[in-house]
Amino acid sequence: MYIVTAEDMYEIDRFAIDQGGIDGTILMENAGQAIAKEMMVAEEKSCHMAILVGSGNNGGDGFVIARYLKNEGYPVKVLQLVPNEKIKGDAAYHKQLLIHQKVPIQEVLTTDKLLECLVNVDIVIDAILGIGVTGEIREPLRGMISIINEQNARIYSVDIPSGLPANENHTIDIAIKADRTYIVEAPKQSLFLENTAPYYGEWKVIPIGIPIEAYGMIPKVRSWNLKDVKVSFPKRATFSHKGSHGKGLVIGGQELMPGSVALSSRAALKAGAGLVTVATMERNIPVIANYCMEAMYQNLSNIGHIDLAGFDGVAIGMGMGRNRTAKTFVEDVLAQEDVPVIIDADGLYHLKELLGMLQERRSPTILTPHYGEMAMLTNQEIETIKKAPPFTMAKEFAQEHQVYLILKGKYTIITAPDGTQMVNATGNAGLAKGGNWRCFIRNPFSLHYAA
Repeated sequence: MYIVTAEDMYEIDRFAIDQGGIDGTILMENAGQAIAKEMMVAEEKSCHMAILVGSGNNGGDGFVIARYLKNEGYPVKVLQLVPNEKIKGDAAYHKQLLIHQKVPIQEVLTTDKLLECLVNVDIVIDAILGIGVTGEIREPLRGMISIINEQNARIYSVDIPSGLPANENHTIDIAIKADRTYIVEAPKQSLFLENTAPYYGEWKVIPIGIPIEAYGMIPKVRSWNLKDVKVSFPKRATFSHKGSHGKGLVIGGQELMPGSVALSSRAALKAGAGLVTVATMERNIPVIANYCMEAMYQNLSNIGHIDLAGFDGVAIGMGMGRNRTAKTFVEDVLAQEDVPVIIDADGLYHLKELLGMLQERRSPTILTPHYGEMAMLTNQEIETIKKAPPFTMAKEFAQEHQVYLILKGKYTIITAPDGTQMVNATGNAGLAKGGNWRCFIRNPFSLHYAA
């Protein structure tokens, strides 16, 4: 599943029409029909529905949805929120089909009239504005969106909640707050941003028959899903042994902070590592061993240098503290260029003064900051970072420092040194606690960087 900007989506549609030979009216028919079928599964025929249409493709999808729902016996009324002359092209074609089937279309151009029409409506289907919104919403649509949000009816949006920008680098003026959004063909960037994602409510992507070749025209950003995870796991041969599946080293855990190191080492083993060694303070070893019996242990208390020879991957930083000795360990690990390294937590704190070493490394470096740590690494305030376009920010940082950047959150953005990006959408509130660490045994760009 690819993630697109508004401009990407326009190019995809253009390719499907010009190169794929699929008429725009067919794409609109596919979208409207598929969404109508979803509605039929979700709602009883006793529900009174108001389909609110605007100009453009979203309005055209709304006309198609109305036709299919009406044919199935749903009580539907179609409210056109723009003058007739604004319904053009493919949308005008589908409006005429609806008229031929004797479905009344009511022109509603004022907020007072809309409020009157929404009395006793159970479901509002929002097909008003599409992905091209970038700024202030003008009246009367601005007032109409406010009225829709105030209703007790359930709201279903077509492709994107009306008024919401599709791209990451635009601010919200006012937008529909949908209970569910049926996204046409490909999710847009705003679905994965903290300030815009809540407007979508629950969501589902609806394929409409776009040729896969159309995606060759755009930069590749796609989701990282369960299928990708399963493919990434190392395959075990019948006669393989523990030495066949990589040797990993987990470094960290100052006294009284063993939790994240324990979680990290156990996650590495569960994900398929053959041998894992935990390098930590002596007092931590019995605690971690009780939680992770399969791991081996190395006492860091009296070691001034870490030898990475023989290890296939290293994770460093979890609970290791912010003293000078911990910084020396991070610097020492980075200097050994032939081993892939994951840096997390306190390791990122020390990395701030060592960023210049990253481009010199021959093996991959993986950084796993949350937004607070990203603010620290870039010398910015957290609120500034949260308002920044995360896809662009992550891409620029990864390319500048030649690292794999895993920007953690509800939607984790994973960026390779060449700018290729993926989104892991499995984040949830259960991860919002200290000591939690996500272990990636194989990165989403097919590079085996940890044991």
